[in-house]
Amino acid sequence: MGFHGHGHSMLEDGPVAYDSELVRRLMKYVVPHWRYILLASIMTLGVAGSNLAGPYLLKVAIDRYIATGNLWGLNGVAALYILTHLVNWVCSYGQTYYMSWVGQNTLYSLRRDLFSHLQRLGFKFYDSRPAGVIMSRVTNDVQAIQELISGGLVHMISDVIVLGGIVTIMLLMNTRLALVSFLVLPFLTYTAIVFRNRVRRAYRDVRVKIANVNATLQESISGVRVAQSFVREDLNAQRFDQTNLENLQANMRAASLFSVFMPLVDCIGAAGISLILWYGGRQVMAGTLTVGVVVAFISYLERFYRPLQDLGQIYNTMQSAMAACEKIFAIMDTEPEITDRPGAVDPGSLKGHVRFENVTFGYDPDRPVLHDINLEALPGERVALVGPTGAGKTSIINLLARFYDPQRGRIVVDGHDLRDLKVECLRKQIGIVLQDTFLFSGTVKDNIKYGKLDATDEEVIAAAKAVGAHEFIEKMPQGYDTPVGERGAMLSIGQRQLISFARALLRDPRILILDEATSSVDAYTEVLIQRALEKLLEGRTSFIIAHRLSTVRNADKILVIDQGRIVERGTHAELLARGGLYAQLYEMQFRYQEVAGN
Repeated sequence: MGFHGHGHSMLEDGPVAYDSELVRRLMKYVVPHWRYILLASIMTLGVAGSNLAGPYLLKVAIDRYIATGNLWGLNGVAALYILTHLVNWVCSYGQTYYMSWVGQNTLYSLRRDLFSHLQRLGFKFYDSRPAGVIMSRVTNDVQAIQELISGGLVHMISDVIVLGGIVTIMLLMNTRLALVSFLVLPFLTYTAIVFRNRVRRAYRDVRVKIANVNATLQESISGVRVAQSFVREDLNAQRFDQTNLENLQANMRAASLFSVFMPLVDCIGAAGISLILWYGGRQVMAGTLTVGVVVAFISYLERFYRPLQDLGQIYNTMQSAMAACEKIFAIMDTEPEITDRPGAVDPGSLKGHVRFENVTFGYDPDRPVLHDINLEALPGERVALVGPTGAGKTSIINLLARFYDPQRGRIVVDGHDLRDLKVECLRKQIGIVLQDTFLFSGTVKDNIKYGKLDATDEEVIAAAKAVGAHEFIEKMPQGYDTPVGERGAMLSIGQRQLISFARALLRDPRILILDEATSSVDAYTEVLIQRALEKLLEGRTSFIIAHRLSTVRNADKILVIDQGRIVERGTHAELLARGGLYAQLYEMQFRYQEVAGN
């Protein structure tokens, strides 16, 4: 446990600034919904107009009707005042609904494209990134963008209109009083600049820390059985608590900045109102200004600072969304390592003639794990790969399935360099059964059909019978429609392995890879699948990373791998007679199993 380091994330160095290129790319997801944006904009004008009308109606009511004792006129203004609030309510509802629609649909499209791109990225991408960090990109970061679109943008437009309208009305109503009330604006501007620079860094840190929480959580849940078996619950809880605490501290740093900014804006606003009371009151006493104008100014100034506070909150949302955009588009800009070359061909049905020609490969190009590998497998041959742990056996099959490309040399199938074949067409004709069988959430039938979605129920049952899985499946509560749970948690290791055999058989691949595929199977289950293996291997080119003696002995050729090189090759009998590394492995492991099996 504890695979990822604290602070691990993509692009986490340096503050996030407004990036027009990121916004341009984001707008590609927003613009298709322009009709709803237009409707929301119309509603926004209604919200802004109703906000601007209220204080002016107060001025009219006081100066024109209250001062003259005109009751009918006062009744009309009071009715209009109520009407402006009703208009505000209706338009606010429409504004929120339409922009929420835009935000949710943008989120849907962005998350769909991100997930689709993640599916195409190669193993190298996932080798260096914790799953929880990637999950955070698809969940938390996309959600941050949705919050900006649904709430931030439309409110920002409304607030800018309101601010511009208030300034214009105040200047037209009484220029001198307006200029006096604006004396506090330099202080407000300075406060906003300081706040902006600090909150930018704070909200980027928040995105990094929540990604770390997700990474730790995902790793802990995936490895809960190992953790409990090694009694690591308390230590893992401490590590998660530390990561969670760092996330708490990052959020509190951001919240503390915001909690200082808002009351400070209120104080500056109070100073502006006090200036209006002081200067405006003196003008009223002198008879050069009406009470209604002073009341309207105070009301407008109160409404002036409210949008400024909103813009501060929107700025927070924007910074969070910019940080999220940067991380999301960094993934989407990551090119898949394994792609089709221009002119790549569909090989059609393969015969399965495989050659490795002077292949050198390393997950880190500067540290090769395979050196000058040369091997050949004729159509239908069974090739066993044996050797110590870490010798490079799995790397060979990773190259054959083109999960990686070699740094030097080439791999040829039926005369075609793998890099000249379409990846999808190649992999459709390769079946892989791993030691750590991965079953997806769903039913038994869903998992058997995973590689051939158009298979009939009869074909599914036939494949299960062929590998000896039908009997235990039939005994399950819902038969083939029984849910297997996440990663097949409802099944035993042996049952999961049998279902993976059925899955591979149903696909009917021309090249079959068995990576320690029977090492997790108990002795009773091994008896069941030995006959199935014969059927599964029949007529296919097979590469078998060997663990069980019976599988190795029946191979047409055995390749002994040590430190990334093929050090011996031959049949079981030939290698035993040679007395080399294979004979040593046989003495240590295979003979013991043979005696135990007898």
